[in-house]
Amino acid sequence: MMASHRESGERTRGSSRRGFLFAAGSVGLAGLSGCITRGEESDLTGEIIVDGSNTVLPHTAAVAEEFQWRNNRVRIPVRGSGTGAGFQQFIAGETALQNASRRITDEERADAEANGIEFLELEAVLDGIAIMAHPDGPVDRLTVDQLHRLWRQDSDVERWSDLDSEWPDREISLYGRDSASGTYDYFTEAINDEPGNIRRDYNETADTNVIVRGVSGNRDALGFGGAGYFYENEDDLKLIEVDDDNGGVIPTDETVARAFEDDPDGPAYTPLSRSMYIYVNVNDLERDVVREFARFFFRREDPDSPAWTQRVAPRVKFYPIPDSLVERESDRLEAKIEEVR
Repeated sequence: MMASHRESGERTRGSSRRGFLFAAGSVGLAGLSGCITRGEESDLTGEIIVDGSNTVLPHTAAVAEEFQWRNNRVRIPVRGSGTGAGFQQFIAGETALQNASRRITDEERADAEANGIEFLELEAVLDGIAIMAHPDGPVDRLTVDQLHRLWRQDSDVERWSDLDSEWPDREISLYGRDSASGTYDYFTEAINDEPGNIRRDYNETADTNVIVRGVSGNRDALGFGGAGYFYENEDDLKLIEVDDDNGGVIPTDETVARAFEDDPDGPAYTPLSRSMYIYVNVNDLERDVVREFARFFFRREDPDSPAWTQRVAPRVKFYPIPDSLVERESDRLEAKIEEVR
């Protein structure tokens, strides 16, 4: 069973998602400011530039910290420009790794091919997109249809009573990610059947922390964002149950994992559970330091221990991928490395 987000879990070198969001810039600065005076020396040297999803950033930053501790002459700046903005840099050959909270689009794939960028997509971690509300907000559960009516491009819903006549006749204030975000793309496709199909009068932002602050400060606010942001701020927010004809479910280790099972043994958090990815520039796999960092995600300290991508996931409020996926992605990575060496 996966570790609960409510448990401290196995501690490695950092302490929280919030810490990594704050310190991710420090990881980047360390990559630009010379040698780290701590950690273990190895034969590996160099810098690996990582950008992309603001949501995935804490996970990759946590893996990068562990890798840098074991290879203290390696620098890994991890930045969070957003999935879409990050892909623009990645397909231009400006970054070695790309964090992504959605899959690459056909247009982005074509641009990469035109630029001679071959890439490898690797599933690294699981997440649920949370519907967050003020603790004193008037609702505890929304159906998928109500979310669709509320967020779709031509929505005429302005007040709680527009969704249910028994709810308060008060205006709803909406917060969500902007169009550069993979979370935005996934949410709009899952709820409104098309990426980018969303009303234009919500408070959009590139920073999920802005959503947290907006929702926690207004009893009639509602927002969407990675579930980890809720669990880092659960004293100031509440989770809204999402009812996909299943009575209403919130994102937990178990409900998110069940969304990827063919025959789940309980309720699954659908349709807002998702895989998240790292993309590796195949040309950069010719560099020892990039090869070893990519391998490190799926490496185990011993046969019975979790891989690093699994180990750090609960610490930054994500959900570990299953062992079967670790083995599959590790095998795919090794096959690609053999091609380029």
